Amino acid sequence: MPDQPHWTRLGLVAGGGDLPVEIAHAMAGMNPFIVRVKGFGTDPFEGFESVEKSIGQIGGILKALKAAGCDALCFAGYVTRPDIKDLQMDARGLVLVPKALAAGRKGDDAILRVVIEEFEQAGLTVIGANEVLKSLAPGAGVLTRTAPSQADQADIDKALATARHMGEMDIGQAAVVARGTVLAVEAQEGTNPMLDRLVELPGHLRGQAGERFGVLAKTPKPIQERRIDLPTIGLETVVRCERAGLAGIALEAGGALIVNREAVIEALDAVGMFLVVSEAGQ
Repeated sequence: MPDQPHWTRLGLVAGGGDLPVEIAHAMAGMNPFIVRVKGFGTDPFEGFESVEKSIGQIGGILKALKAAGCDALCFAGYVTRPDIKDLQMDARGLVLVPKALAAGRKGDDAILRVVIEEFEQAGLTVIGANEVLKSLAPGAGVLTRTAPSQADQADIDKALATARHMGEMDIGQAAVVARGTVLAVEAQEGTNPMLDRLVELPGHLRGQAGERFGVLAKTPKPIQERRIDLPTIGLETVVRCERAGLAGIALEAGGALIVNREAVIEALDAVGMFLVVSEAGQ
């Protein structure tokens, strides 16, 4: 259950994936208002008051949130960087374009900060998904029945270090290391397509059922805007890691979200994979 909130009504800007659905249902007793981002996700959020808006309709989103009595806002779910010419922008969205373009030269996190600032200037408190639902962000420890071996731990350390290094350059949040070799790093395509590429690698570079090895690590960037874009894993992540022959997944305590946590751990336990959460910086 979520903690007693310090807001009157929460607005949830829902992109793709299962994260916004989990948050909405966990907050159902507090009557969240859902803004469904057009083109992302398929859940209709039945039973919730909701509206659909394009990502470029900033003024329309603000108007809907204010009309619904929202004083706090949470962004959840994935939204890929759009092509501006394809956006359905309203007047406020158009005004924001120059700022977003300038920020885009500095990376995705700079764009996110511009977006957050726009909503905060309108009087809304922007809250991270991990603050809305604290159970999404696990503490340090091994969460599965299977624990990493010494060889796995070496891969975990290198994968976390690699992911952090990529984050320092604002490239991505994830990396895969197997037997000391970096097999993949995440860029604009996202984690799932990165994991899908691993299946095409030669068998001797990656594990397989019966002889799993290799680790997916996901960490926040040092400049991460943690209220809107924390690294996330869910059941789809597990399926792809299993298919790629990996031995497990490593996250950073307080720096990642697990969607549908019980089901994720159950799925990992079923195939003998591990999920490790390391202290930040370790």
